Order: sequence, then C-alpha cells, then structure tokens
Amino acid sequence: PRVTGGGSGSVEFDLASGVYTEVQPGSYVFMDGDYGRNEPGAALHFEHSLFVASSVMSVGGGERVILDAGLKSLAVDSGLPVVWQGGQPSSALRYVAANDEHGIVQLQEGTSARPALGSQLLLVPGHCDPTLNLHDELVAIREGVVEGLWPIAARGLSR
Repeated sequence: PRVTGGGSGSVEFDLASGVYTEVQPGSYVFMDGDYGRNEPGAALHFEHSLFVASSVMSVGGGERVILDAGLKSLAVDSGLPVVWQGGQPSSALRYVAANDEHGIVQLQEGTSARPALGSQLLLVPGHCDPTLNLHDELVAIREGVVEGLWPIAARGLSR
C-alpha cells in the first residue's frame, strides 16, 4: 500500500518516521524565506529558487533604501522577505517593512555601500504560495538566461 503525506516543514521527520512510502513537501521546490529559516539536518538541503526582482526607488532618508516591491508583490504573512546579493542572503541589507507598493530596506550597522538608485535587488519571499498568487507568470531563468514564461493558472482564483 502507498502511504503519502507530510509537508515541507516536517519532511525530515516524516522521512525518519518510516510511516510514509512517499512524502509531499510542496514548498521545497521554491524554499521560501519561512522554510529557509529552519535548520534542517545535513541530509536535507533545499535551495532557494523563487526570487522577486525589485528596483531601488529611493536612496535618501538615512540608513535605508526604498524598493518597488511591497505587499502587492510579496506575501509577508510568514515573515518578511530576505534580501539576496551575490547569490546569498545579504548581511548588509535587511528588508524591514512592507507598504502596499514599496518595501523598506535597512542598511545594517557598519555597512558603507548603499545600493545605487535604479539597481536591482533580489528578494526571497517570506511565503511562496500567496506570493505566487500575486503574479500572472513566473520567469524561468537558468544560468542568467530566460528560458520561459510560465503562466500561474490559478492566479487570483482562491475563494
């Protein structure tokens, strides 16, 4: 018999239990910021694959920059997005607040280089499922090259 179940947040324990013949960790394919904050065992290492590209809209106002990615672009119900630079989470920049259309990024203490006006920052959403529901399509990129546009067929259809 097939015994199926589990989820991204419990997959390590589900596998170890010996109860399931297959597990269904759905969000692992994107590994959002919320699941990424967990500390999995050495056997499980899922990488982030869902990013929202944002642009720096303002660099004034002290130790912060304003992005064009807020609540209409990112779900924050499971935590704020994580700023990425150079292929990894940024230690210099922290997304601290989301308004409807803008996000506030705080420069961490000791950070001297501020992102330039118009530059792009990548954000790992705090919660992938509702973030996807805010967009019409995914841009599929492999090694910096756009390979396709994938429609999000269920976009806006939650009832």
